Amino acid sequence: QIIVDDDDSKVWSLYDAGPRSIRCPLIFLPPVSGTADVFFQQILALTGWGYRVIALQYPVYWDHLEFCDGFRKLLDHLQLDKVHLFGASLGGFLAQKFAEYTHKSPRVQSLILCNAFSDTSIFNQTWTANSFWLMPAFMLKKIVLGNFASGPLDPEMADGIDFMVDRLESLGQSELASRLTLNCQNSYVEPHKIRDIPVTIMDVFDQSALSTEAKEEMYKLYPNARRAHLKTGGNFPYLCRSAEVNLYIQIHLLQFHGTRYAAIDPSMVSAEELEVQKLSLHTSNEPEEQ
Repeated sequence: QIIVDDDDSKVWSLYDAGPRSIRCPLIFLPPVSGTADVFFQQILALTGWGYRVIALQYPVYWDHLEFCDGFRKLLDHLQLDKVHLFGASLGGFLAQKFAEYTHKSPRVQSLILCNAFSDTSIFNQTWTANSFWLMPAFMLKKIVLGNFASGPLDPEMADGIDFMVDRLESLGQSELASRLTLNCQNSYVEPHKIRDIPVTIMDVFDQSALSTEAKEEMYKLYPNARRAHLKTGGNFPYLCRSAEVNLYIQIHLLQFHGTRYAAIDPSMVSAEELEVQKLSLHTSNEPEEQ
């Protein structure tokens, strides 16, 4: 647990796993209902392959600027100049806002946006955003649970939802209220400020809290983004479709192997992999035939 603000009550909780020699790790930012440990499947698998990953839980912040400022201080404290960010839902929105906030002296090397959105108005809650802090915890939990899938689900998805409900129960009123406020406060991403950052957009084709319009908006904002589509996975694919998600994360991070922005221990990357990587980069940079 780390405190970087002047306010002692703002505590960041994090899991930092994998080789500390890596200076550009992959950092996971959870959704409204999530804690740092919702990414345990990614931490276990990716560190086993030699990656350094950090899963975070943010303290209580009531606006995006305050969050970005706190996150920047956290990176300074961890002595991380540049990072890759994986953001799920609200985490994805905050990742984009942070990339935008630091665009003059960039701290974000790349983004993986999972079930993320670029404009908070899609939730039609901007008018209630200022009253979440008044609501009791059980009402806030009810709001969040309203977005969870219901009806018949396969066992992995049911387990994933049970796990998230359990994590949701562990959050206090102020934590939940502040996250819902960040989620619904009137704000949007300014794409021109983060145009040059490599992005992978990860989304699911089955039921999730995101509308089709919100997904289309993301594709428009990032026309050059790689797309990682999962047939199923609901709101929490990193829990119930972790093998696929972990594969897409590796594919995304491959483009940085052999550079100073690699999130993996160089000794874990074979020469063949680097050759393949150079070739694929070469072909992707060539103009496509019409």
